[in-house]
Amino acid sequence: MAAAFCLGGLALRHGERVNGVWLIVAAACAFSTGYRFYGKFVAARVLTLDDGRATPAERLRNGQDFEPTNKWILFGHHFAAIAGPGPLVGPVLAAQFGYLPGALWIIIGAVLGGAVQDFIILFASMRRDGKSLGQMVREEIGKAAGFTALITVLIIMVIMLAVMALVVVNALKGSPWGAFTIAATMPIAVFMGLYLRYWRPGKVLECSAIGFGMLLAAIFGGRAVADSAVLAPWFTLSALALAAALIVYGFLASALPVWLLLAPRGYLSTFVKLGVILMLAAGILFVRPQLQLAAFTRFVDGSGPIFAGRIFPFCFITIACGAVSGFHSLIASGTTPKMIAHEGHALPIGYGAMLAESFVAIMALIAACTLQPGVYFAVNSPAGVVGAAPAAAAATISSWGFPVTEAQMAELARDAGERTLFARTGGAPSLALGMARIFAGGFGSAGRALIGFWYHFAIMFEALFILTLIDTGTRVGRFMLQDFLGHMWRPLGRTSWMPGVVAASAAIVAAWGYLLIQGVRDPLGGINSLWPLFGIANQLLAAIALCLATTILLKTHGARYLWISAVPLAWLVTVTFTAALQKIFSPSPALGFLAQASQLEASLRAGAAGEKAATARTLLFNARLDAAVCGVLLLLVTVILADSLRVWIEILRGAEEPRLSETPFVPTQLGTEGL
Repeated sequence: MAAAFCLGGLALRHGERVNGVWLIVAAACAFSTGYRFYGKFVAARVLTLDDGRATPAERLRNGQDFEPTNKWILFGHHFAAIAGPGPLVGPVLAAQFGYLPGALWIIIGAVLGGAVQDFIILFASMRRDGKSLGQMVREEIGKAAGFTALITVLIIMVIMLAVMALVVVNALKGSPWGAFTIAATMPIAVFMGLYLRYWRPGKVLECSAIGFGMLLAAIFGGRAVADSAVLAPWFTLSALALAAALIVYGFLASALPVWLLLAPRGYLSTFVKLGVILMLAAGILFVRPQLQLAAFTRFVDGSGPIFAGRIFPFCFITIACGAVSGFHSLIASGTTPKMIAHEGHALPIGYGAMLAESFVAIMALIAACTLQPGVYFAVNSPAGVVGAAPAAAAATISSWGFPVTEAQMAELARDAGERTLFARTGGAPSLALGMARIFAGGFGSAGRALIGFWYHFAIMFEALFILTLIDTGTRVGRFMLQDFLGHMWRPLGRTSWMPGVVAASAAIVAAWGYLLIQGVRDPLGGINSLWPLFGIANQLLAAIALCLATTILLKTHGARYLWISAVPLAWLVTVTFTAALQKIFSPSPALGFLAQASQLEASLRAGAAGEKAATARTLLFNARLDAAVCGVLLLLVTVILADSLRVWIEILRGAEEPRLSETPFVPTQLGTEGL
């Protein structure tokens, strides 16, 4: 009732400022109700979790990828892996429509769609020896759909990892504090992995306390490094240098044993992530900031400067992580099912972690919307749209009806310890600025002096989110590539054969690294063109996962519980196909990839020269590449949808026997101590 009351207040109170507390209460009540009733209903009546059944982590334990893991460590790892930049960046970018569309989509989409997808796919993989999404599609739907799914998921994974890495680069370039702190988390994670593996096995709380203390030291040490004339240059990295460092890190995280770097680093990062989110929620409750952006802005007509397109369908692909995210299905069928100790842990890890991520998205939305509209658009609008000179950008944004001045932005930049805050695309800087103002607001008149500290702290916090997704995503991509290559030569498919592990890791990293470099060199910062493509790819991946979930529910229960996954699937297919077709074929150069390419080609034929010509050629290549990738993904997902429909119709007509590919029941011998 509290959730309904608060949501009603948000929807009906137009023309007046709304306090951020309304969103906090609405989300918290809706998520807790969804977990308590809907999540437990799916667990008990639909999936029938059984703690007496041995999981793949127990039956296939090898110390490399399959390893029974403490429930809360695995929750931290899974949450850290799924909660990348999506719940931080997507809501911030979608705030150009106003706060209401994004808030409603996050809350409703997560409870009824995103958490259900994550939970069912985790359960399905857990019952099938931790198999990947593509493998399960092949076994449950058919060989044609399975092969298509493997190719589609690999392409989508490469796109997503490149975009995630680009957000890290845009957040950390020129920031020695953030770069040092993020770098320090890696040796700390290795220390924790060795501590729990060899020195003090099972001492999770003890190791957690030590790791948390070391992390705090790294955070404060980062500020000392940033203030040091000797050390700061070593950690003040360019965009290309950061891209190279991320590529190397992605390779190491994919190839090293899961217990050594990936799991403890994800768990370590969760301390900061959950801690900062709780701090932010407390800060909002204490400061009670007003949402400066309206429920709906003028850009609902599709003319937004951050990205083009109307609320439908672009709000629903811009906010993917935080509502429904296909990437989660890769984690739920990648590292997590190989580490889960008991089936009962799947409810808090699969359903609960998604709700926790959605709460992060609500916090991000609130933080962005507390900024003055002029400031919000000044930070997030690309220089190519509003003008490269600060005066020109301020004049353009003010002409939209959102007053902002060059002096105002310069003062904010000084307070935040930055040279400029204009055109800091990607969402991360504006989110950090909003968070910093909320945190500093709790210190009264002295708060302004703390904005710089909190701004860089928030940048570090965001980078931790994203980096965990990159390492886990690269490892999942390696699993999928090995599965594909294993059909050509069996040893390449073995995840314990190190030559295959190294080769597959290098191939995945090279693929997303290439797109990352292209994004770094993009004159518009990469986000303007790549984020819509990321959103489309992510939601197409969710459609594939929900096709699999629908097939499994149909084979298990007939049509009785089909609506649980079929309704979110129908919505996502409608939204995503509409968005993809508009991005390819819209006649508006601001929206359509092909129209933008035609406009750029015309400018080159007209005699554009020098730097302008080089910029046009780069944008032309990116627009054509985006259109081609988007079209290929649509065709591939259409094949999977058609094959799924064929199977569903045959099962409902009784023409095909509904056979599941679950592994046989084996009673567990694993105790609960430490797990």
